[in-house]
Amino acid sequence: MVPVISIIHDSSLRRIEDPHLRFLSTMRAVQGALIVASSIQIILGYSQMWAICSRFFSPLGMAPVIALVGFGLFDRGFPVVGRCVEIGLPMFILFIIFSQYLKNFQTKGLPILERFALLISVTVIWAYAHLLTASGAYKHRPVLTEVNCRTDRANLISSAPWIKIPYPLQWGAPTFNAGHAFGMMAAVLVSLVESTGAYKAASRLASATPPPAHVLSRGIGWQGIGILLSGMFGTLTGSTVSVENIGLLGSTRVGSRRVVQISAGFMIFFSMLGKFGALFASIPFTIFAAVYCVLFGLVASVGLSFLQFTNMNSMRNLFITGVSLFMGLSVPEYFREYTAKALHGPAHTSAGWFNDFLNTIFFSSPTVALIVAVFLDNTLDYKDSARDRGMPWWAKFQTFKGDSRNEEFYTLPFNLNRFFPPS
Repeated sequence: MVPVISIIHDSSLRRIEDPHLRFLSTMRAVQGALIVASSIQIILGYSQMWAICSRFFSPLGMAPVIALVGFGLFDRGFPVVGRCVEIGLPMFILFIIFSQYLKNFQTKGLPILERFALLISVTVIWAYAHLLTASGAYKHRPVLTEVNCRTDRANLISSAPWIKIPYPLQWGAPTFNAGHAFGMMAAVLVSLVESTGAYKAASRLASATPPPAHVLSRGIGWQGIGILLSGMFGTLTGSTVSVENIGLLGSTRVGSRRVVQISAGFMIFFSMLGKFGALFASIPFTIFAAVYCVLFGLVASVGLSFLQFTNMNSMRNLFITGVSLFMGLSVPEYFREYTAKALHGPAHTSAGWFNDFLNTIFFSSPTVALIVAVFLDNTLDYKDSARDRGMPWWAKFQTFKGDSRNEEFYTLPFNLNRFFPPS
């Protein structure tokens, strides 16, 4: 969002007086930036350059990165729940009860509460929130309370069309600006780092082998295509890994790719039905924030679990882990506080693209952790510490043929391996 907000506040766009024309011009500028920036992931992914880079990763170096994929989003958890605690707290408690305490409850051999804890909890609390809204509990309350608690805000459902089919370039031909593109490239690099950590977390929660370097790079390439399509369709933001879905994978214990494929079909279908999209958008965000407290925590704990393959009696390892975790939390917090007070990031030069690049990179906890952890891990007594870093366990998973289970986990569906053969 950092480069997108920068584009919105671009002086050349703000000079346009007609609000609708300014909106269209802004959307075209964002589209152009996304299309150009997507080339970063496509090139790094399909050229296998990211696979080469991943050789410098070890369990010790990746533990802080994966942990901060979850911990780095702490501000989207209970701070948001607290904005409407009468909805958020019941959601948090109900989700834990269904997914953990009642997970062994079965119907016809199916652990229905463990599988559908999220759907049941959201439905119950959503109905409860709607009851509070309809009964007038939020009348004459502060605006912030109404925004976070009401289910009928902004007349979303009544104003949405029944059917609206998205199509490429619906806002017009994209416009290309070098400064916008450079800023968006930083966001794509951040997405690349966070997705790398998320892929490894997903594999562990799905009880799969760690993704080989080739598979990791291939996934980044596909993600780049997703960003390209986002730019073509004018979705305002690019595509990246959903951290909450990875946490949900751990909560439900469902790791089937078939589920993801069917879910994608549902999303494409419902995107054309405006009323359904508005219905889901009416769910108070506080409900999701309560779920994030669990799901982001699960992802973070997966990152910490990688430390079991390292020697944590080593002072070197303790130093790298502690410094990278602390800097991964502290640096982005400094950037957030500075931006909130000064209304611009710490990087504030006459070159807007340079500001966007630095501010975007250092807003991301996993990216800061990767820079610190991988640098220290590969420069500090690295020759004599392969076993302490967990490399003997890690090395056998770096090639597709290194483990016989890789073919089951990472072979592409629909015989697509003809075009993307494993290496």
